[in-house]
Amino acid sequence: MNKDLISILDLDQGELDRIITDAVELKRMRRSGIPHPFLAGMNLAMIFEKSSTRTRISFEVGMNDLGGHALFLNTQDLQIGRGEEIRDTARVASRFVSGVMVRAYRHQTIQDFARYSSIPVINGLSDREHPCQILADLMTIRERFGSTVGLRLAWVGDGDNVCNSMILSSVLTGMEISVATPPGYEPPNDIIDAAREKGAKIQLVKDPESAVEGAHVVVTDTWVSMGEEGERGKRLEAFKGFTVTTALMKKAEADAVFMHCLPAHRGQEVTDEVIEGPQSVVFDEAENRLHAQKALLVSLLAHDVKIKD
Repeated sequence: MNKDLISILDLDQGELDRIITDAVELKRMRRSGIPHPFLAGMNLAMIFEKSSTRTRISFEVGMNDLGGHALFLNTQDLQIGRGEEIRDTARVASRFVSGVMVRAYRHQTIQDFARYSSIPVINGLSDREHPCQILADLMTIRERFGSTVGLRLAWVGDGDNVCNSMILSSVLTGMEISVATPPGYEPPNDIIDAAREKGAKIQLVKDPESAVEGAHVVVTDTWVSMGEEGERGKRLEAFKGFTVTTALMKKAEADAVFMHCLPAHRGQEVTDEVIEGPQSVVFDEAENRLHAQKALLVSLLAHDVKIKD
């Protein structure tokens, strides 16, 4: 596969299927206590501009499970924080570690790092995409429904980085996606166009009920992402009426699931009743960050390893 995962479309359909299949097997192995040190002796550098809970824990624990080691690197602890150019850091890191995960404010930062790196680079989150989250989401959906083909997914809220990656992933999954956002918060046109050009079925609506009607999966995210705190008041006003409630979930299919990448702001984008309710799979989804990323790491760092024949 491509040596980097910057966008979810750096994977083709076969690679995506393989990663999810391997993730399910790695989940079974971990729960059964079966050692799986496929990355013994390898090191992953984790560079964080943005704070993190699930990304840091899952990559760090994942590398440990796989027999390797993860280094947590805050940019303020690196020379990047004092002005060293990304291209220099990337080339130096390439001589020390086996791979790099970057969680950055700007997508361009990760692209620049990958451009000058001779080792695999993983997008742990940027302002444009969050492909690692989508791997976990698709794994969770497949666990619940057996397949993604023919499913309808409703996105309610901000057309943000997670939404972008979910839209692009529909090129590979066969899911139909309906996105409900307030005016001015739609996903970027180039994301929509890129997905549609590859045959994806994407619908943009203004009404959450229209998006959720008949959906198998209902997804939302925080209305105020990191770096947008100055827009908080404006955003909370704009997103009134876009809270995922029990009443809204009733518009979906009876067996529909609710997903959220977390952290959640209960009472804003989702009610406590929904996130704690029987349709919620948010904690399965969070756990699957670990398993999906372990499968990704093996695919990028140990090409000759076969987790499951």
